[in-house]
Amino acid sequence: MTIRVLVVEDDPVAADAHALYVGRVAGFKVAGIAHSRAGAVRALERTDVDLLLLDLYLPDGHGLALVRSLRAAGHSADVIAVTSARDLAIVREGVSLGVVQYVLKPFTFATLRDRLTRYAEFRASAGEASGQDEVDRALATLRTPRVTTSLPKGLSGPTLEAVTRTLRESAEGLTATEAAAAVGISRITARRYLEHLVTAGRAARAPQYGQIGRPELQYRWISTVR
Repeated sequence: MTIRVLVVEDDPVAADAHALYVGRVAGFKVAGIAHSRAGAVRALERTDVDLLLLDLYLPDGHGLALVRSLRAAGHSADVIAVTSARDLAIVREGVSLGVVQYVLKPFTFATLRDRLTRYAEFRASAGEASGQDEVDRALATLRTPRVTTSLPKGLSGPTLEAVTRTLRESAEGLTATEAAAAVGISRITARRYLEHLVTAGRAARAPQYGQIGRPELQYRWISTVR
């Protein structure tokens, strides 16, 4: 059964990227995109949704306030929080409201694919558990990260976040040299992070011509759903 996902994210660029990721995972379909709490409520009134991919910082209220109101209204859609928030008190509150997963920004396609795949496996669980071990296995399917979600060796989350932010803010795109200067890392290191974004489907590259010598690759953020 296809799992219908509502992407709730105030940043249009990030919303498009998240929807692009969801659409690439088998068994999942983007049911809509909302850029605010009010927009999410309207979307839920007219569209059947199984899962919210929810940013916690919305222009008209906190994402968890949206979840509270949905639960009070009887909406049973599950929630995966997509956020830069690292406050564990917020994480605990989210768990109490039924948030099934947290994905910290920035993240790769592989990370979200893993979370969605494990969510689908957990959702597909049916029948009566034979004992505690089977219950534990079902919960582990949802909660335990897999090794494949980690960054490639030598890459770090904070640097990836800096390179991602720099690339997204550049309307014309960046070369590895330009990204390195903006972030404060070497050109070789910058290129590794940029190539990682290309592999993850979050950036595209093309040769930059018009200069003397060998053309340099130009990287740009992918901002539209295809």
